[in-house]
Amino acid sequence: VRSPDNGHELAFLNMVDSQYYLPNDIGVSALDCREAFRLLSPREKMYSHYLSRAAWYGGLAVLLQTSPESANIFVLLQKIFRKQPAAELVPVAIAAGLTSEEYQAFLVYAAGLYANMGNYKSFGDTKFVPNLPKDKLKALVFASQAFTEQPSEMEALWDSCSSALFSLEDKQKQLGLGSKGITTYFSGNCGLEDAELAQKFLDSQNLSAYNTRLFKTEKGGKLSYEVRLASAVKSGTGCVCVLNGETRCGSFSFEDKEFTVKRGDYAQIMEKVSHYLEKAQAHAASENQKKMLEGYRRSFTFGSIDAHKEGSRFWIKDKGPIVESYIGFIESYRDPFGSRGEFEGFVAVVNKAMSERFAKLVSSAEVLLPELPWPRDFEKDTFLKPDFTSLDVLTFAGSGIPAGINIPNYDDIRQSEGFKNVSLGNVLAVAYATQKEKLTFLEEEDKDAYIKWKGPSFEVQVGLHELLGHGSGKLFVQDDQGKFNFDQNTLINPETGEKVTSWYRGNETWDSRFSTIASSYEECRAECVGLYLCLNKLALSIFGHEDQDAEDVVYINWLNMVRAGLLGLEFYTSESSSWRQAHMQARFVILRVLLEAGEGLVRLEEVAGADGRPDARITLDRTKIRTVGKTAIQRFLCKLQVLKATADVAGGRALYDGYSAVTDSGSHNFLRLRDTVLLRKEDRKMFVQANTRVQGEAVELVEYEGSVAGLICSFTERFQEDAEQLEADLLELSKRDSPCWCH
Repeated sequence: VRSPDNGHELAFLNMVDSQYYLPNDIGVSALDCREAFRLLSPREKMYSHYLSRAAWYGGLAVLLQTSPESANIFVLLQKIFRKQPAAELVPVAIAAGLTSEEYQAFLVYAAGLYANMGNYKSFGDTKFVPNLPKDKLKALVFASQAFTEQPSEMEALWDSCSSALFSLEDKQKQLGLGSKGITTYFSGNCGLEDAELAQKFLDSQNLSAYNTRLFKTEKGGKLSYEVRLASAVKSGTGCVCVLNGETRCGSFSFEDKEFTVKRGDYAQIMEKVSHYLEKAQAHAASENQKKMLEGYRRSFTFGSIDAHKEGSRFWIKDKGPIVESYIGFIESYRDPFGSRGEFEGFVAVVNKAMSERFAKLVSSAEVLLPELPWPRDFEKDTFLKPDFTSLDVLTFAGSGIPAGINIPNYDDIRQSEGFKNVSLGNVLAVAYATQKEKLTFLEEEDKDAYIKWKGPSFEVQVGLHELLGHGSGKLFVQDDQGKFNFDQNTLINPETGEKVTSWYRGNETWDSRFSTIASSYEECRAECVGLYLCLNKLALSIFGHEDQDAEDVVYINWLNMVRAGLLGLEFYTSESSSWRQAHMQARFVILRVLLEAGEGLVRLEEVAGADGRPDARITLDRTKIRTVGKTAIQRFLCKLQVLKATADVAGGRALYDGYSAVTDSGSHNFLRLRDTVLLRKEDRKMFVQANTRVQGEAVELVEYEGSVAGLICSFTERFQEDAEQLEADLLELSKRDSPCWCH
């Protein structure tokens, strides 16, 4: 690093450091679900309570899925705050020599660890460390009541995680595989070639990667792999048939390597999840809900994705429930290979008024789908009308809370049986509220309109993205029996004018074929659908936007997308030339496509800010959205769908990697713009969620203030009844795996 000879370089050095800690003034908001919960019947409240318990306990698996040290840090914090809430620790912190800013930084770090279920940001996969000296934090830990009561245990706990807690070695700065970062989905000696081999093995056994991790060992020069399934039951060999499928455990020879499939990953946690799902079953509103929960329970007991699929089929059939939920190893964004699911569970209450709009959108889907820019043969044979509801979240356990969800992620179910969409209304209400003075990179004259229409336009985008983005498009498949779901003799590829020459075979899925780019590519396709269809008057009128208001919604939706593309540079790691967040990579790709369209549609320039430091301005010519913009998105969207439908991995990678490249050459120096974005970034808000508690025959909602202290308190009270045992279980699970992370 050059010695700083001016203010800009000093600012740059501080800025790089600031990526890795959370600011003391980070936004914290309470998720409001009081009214939604009040309207539930006693039975529905009890059902929600037990589902929430299952979700919260299952969410603890994310600690073990994130980093080697996350579980130990979590236990350390729980032990400290269970004995002394944040307010009671203030005099202890002062006596230990901490300033008020340093103590606040500690609270912010603790809240961040709870909110992300680990010490890496759920959105961006960057590590965050406490913004105070290590010796000050040690002094506070050693002065705590928890330490006074159990000194040897607390000292051992501190020693087990304190160096990793603060370490910012290059590899530890972000999640990734091999030399690119930290992951606990794979043992530390695994690289991309191991992930690819394991995927081939899993495909050969018709096993899904969703609930697995991979551990590699070398004995006498021979490589062997252990595929570990998440389940309450610990493994011997032999088969346990689960419903129509099998969970195959045992040893297998594959390409001269030995693979062993075992059960029992996160066993104590999965046992808790199964226990609470069984309790929830007693309060289910229908047979579909009971069968759904039975499928999930069997999945978490035996490690069977087939059982989870069966549960998901009943979930799809559970149309219009009052209490909506989903739970399991769902999203694969954080597996560096893109096929293992992170645990999440949510429980939410349907907002009937908001849901009416989405129901209208579902009813209009068959009119809107043909508007998409690919031939009819590239669309699903029939549109399976899903549930699409607006929900107020009661519980969302996992590493973070999205704004909308389209699930299940199983291709075979989505293509032929259906899916559900949800928009999380109380999340949208607080997550996307923006203050004018914090609005970066926009012209002054755009800011008022942006603040006025950001919420309404994002609601339109989420609706179109989830329902008609993720819900559209056919995959061409030849099944195990050799049967095609398309006519390979007549189907023409619109991009080449030739017959289609590639497709998915047997057990191949979108995730298994497109692996590392699958998540971001699909988010990009869905975002493009939202941009394209928001130009449709019918789509806008469904959301109550007509005439000039409708035009303003379109303008802000497109402006928000190109601004998000610029903001996305925060989530690019230049050292490893890799993206850390699927949605933000997708938005950067769209920005590149719209800049390439030319004709003054989008302008992006580097400027000096009012503070004299580097800044940027992005503008969009609203008169060219329906001409230049629409044509550019139309062409790009058709390419994305055709390459996806035909399993053209080479073509898809070339296209997507090309637009994802961040360089200092060409018409824009994106590497330098990345520095500017980092200089002016704003951290994402953290959410404080309520707890539920059974009092006699009733369930009560326990709410907390929207502050870091409130967030910390919500977590210490969440696991009160079995805290000691739970903490011991987490430490045991963490210790069992610890030898696997050394390379």
